[in-house]
Parts: sequence; structure tokens; C-alpha cells
Amino acid sequence: MKVLVIGGDGYCGWATALYLSNRGYDVGILDSLVRRHWDLELGVETLTPISTIHQRIQRWQELTGKTIELFIGDINNYDFLQKSLQKFQPQAVVHFGEQRSAPFSMIDREHAVLTQVNNVVGNLNLLYALRDDFPDCHLVKLGTMGEYGTPNIDIEEGYITIEHNGRTDTLPYPKQPGSFYHLSKVHDSHNIQFACKVWGIRATDLNQGVVYGVLTEETGMDELLINRLDYDGIYGTALNRFCIQAAIGHPLTVYGKGGQTRAFLDIRDTVRCVELAIQTPANPGEFRVFNQFTELFSINDLALKVKQAGITLGLDVDIQMLANPRIEAEDHYFNPKNTNLLNLGLQPHFLSDSLLDSLLNFAIKYQHRVDRSHILPKVSWK
Repeated sequence: MKVLVIGGDGYCGWATALYLSNRGYDVGILDSLVRRHWDLELGVETLTPISTIHQRIQRWQELTGKTIELFIGDINNYDFLQKSLQKFQPQAVVHFGEQRSAPFSMIDREHAVLTQVNNVVGNLNLLYALRDDFPDCHLVKLGTMGEYGTPNIDIEEGYITIEHNGRTDTLPYPKQPGSFYHLSKVHDSHNIQFACKVWGIRATDLNQGVVYGVLTEETGMDELLINRLDYDGIYGTALNRFCIQAAIGHPLTVYGKGGQTRAFLDIRDTVRCVELAIQTPANPGEFRVFNQFTELFSINDLALKVKQAGITLGLDVDIQMLANPRIEAEDHYFNPKNTNLLNLGLQPHFLSDSLLDSLLNFAIKYQHRVDRSHILPKVSWK
């Protein structure tokens, strides 16, 4: 199958492109490389050294003999997008090509507008391109569990059946996003659902939890193929930040009460989930939603796990509570469902098996690259 990975130079996209290529898919990468530009703008670097996209793809071909076709450009440019699709002729499109940081979207008005224009317009362009030229192509779109927020009821997979005034209907699950970034994902989901309904497009929305880990079978083949490990206050996750802090002897910084609970999964499960979605495509006109995660942890849970793992490595690890820069519930109910991908055959990896090899050991190995000025939060939601 021919699969185009939009955003294939990014964290999830790069791992996915290599994974699919290694399993015999004919893979193309389409990317504007703007994430590298944003790093320069913010003055940050991922902890791991990332080569150019051309060097990465060349090294992959040298190691495996497999070719990945590259299209460099912006999907907000409809002419470029349409010509790239027509040249590659995809049977499935995996769409990772969006600004994915909540703090980035909350820096100021300009970054909020940039995030929503980049994400919503790019996604809408893709829907029109599929409608006009590839109506049977399966769209696999990266959503986020952050679309749901933290409701005081169980979170179903995309839809909920409700009874109101004696009548029953199955409706899209209510969304309570927590940033302008998460709002852009909600807008994407609504646009895709509408396109499926009126144009007969087939689409799978992967509402993904927080992804962790550097290693997949493919990214571990060579340092030129290594994946990102972001720890800064804009793009870094709490878990990544804790691992880097533990490696350099900085207290683990927990925001607020630390009771914020989120869904998590290993990067190896991300790439497998994408493949499962591709292998069993949605029907024409179907907007399918999978909640893509394997475990739930609070921020306090993560801090304790990193502290315990650090101690086994001989690290001196302390935990420090900071004022929360975000506006979010810090004590809440959180019970999302995630049965669809498990039913398709996902065999999860767990954090307890990955924390040392795919996170802490990388943090220790590359600790000389840590910029301490970017560890603490710099963006407030207020």
C-alpha cells in the first residue's frame, strides 16, 4: 500500500514513516520542516541530535535498501498539496502535520492564530484534495485525548448515546479542550466528520494520549535515525522534563497539586496503532474514532516513577511543587475507554518497561546538551 505521512519529519511522523517502510509499505513523507524553524524561533533544541531530513532518509535507504519519497512544502499551499498527492497517488494518508504544542498556542495572539490557521486550514485543504482526486483514500488523522477535557463521566470513543426528554440518540462526545491548540483539533474533528457525511470520505480520528519514548526498532538502528526528546517548556512533556531533570540533578517540577491525570502510550504503540488503522480502513462515509492510549497516570504518579527509576541508576532525585501556569482541573475524575485498538490486536508496551531504556538512559547520555534556561515554564494561560 502507498502511504503518505504528512508531518513525517516530526516526532510521531518520523517513527511512523520508518515503521511502515520497514514493513513493506511504499512510504512518502510530506513536511514543511516548520517545526525546525519554530525551534530556532524559540531558541530551543531537542535533547537528541537530529540530522537533516535528507540525511535521515539517505541513511535509511543505505541501511535497508528502502526508498522514502520526500515532498517539502506546506499543506496550507493547496496547489503544492494537490500536486504532491497526484504525484504520489496515496491509498492512505496519515496526517501528523500540525502545530502540536498547547503552550505554543498560548504564548500570545499571534501564536494562537498561527496554530489554528496552520492546523484547521491545512486539514481542510487536505479534505478538499481527497474529495476531488482521491475519494477512496483512507485518511488517518492524529487527534488528541485533550479534545475531551476532564468530564465527570466516562469518556467514550468519539460518540455517546444519550436519552433526553424520552428520546435517544448517539451523538459526538462533548468536547472541553484546554488550549487554543486543543481547540484546533476539535475543529479538525468536526470538519472531518462533516466531510465524511457529505462527501463520503473515509476517515479514522486517532485521539492520542501523551506519547513517550525515543526508541523504536527503526530509530534505534543508527544515530542518524534517532528521534526527538523534547524537554523545554513549550514542546516538552512532563515525563520528558522529569527524566532530563533527574539526569542533571534538578528537582522534578510538578505543576500545582499534581493530580492532573492523562492518558499515555509508548511511541512503539503509536506506530502500531497507525498500522492497525490502515490495515482495517473506515468505510466510505464513516468517521471512526479510536482513543489511542494504553495507561493512565497523574503527574504525581510520573514524578514518583521517575524518582524510583532514577534511584536505581544512582541518581539523587527530589520533587518540587510549582504554581501551575495552566488553567486546568488538578483533582478530577478521568476514565476514558480504549477498546477499539485493543480489539484490533494492539499489544501494549508499558511505561514500567520503557522508562529506563527509552527515556532515562537517553537523558543521561545526552545531558551535556541540556539548556537549563528552558526547563521551567515560561507561558501562562492567564
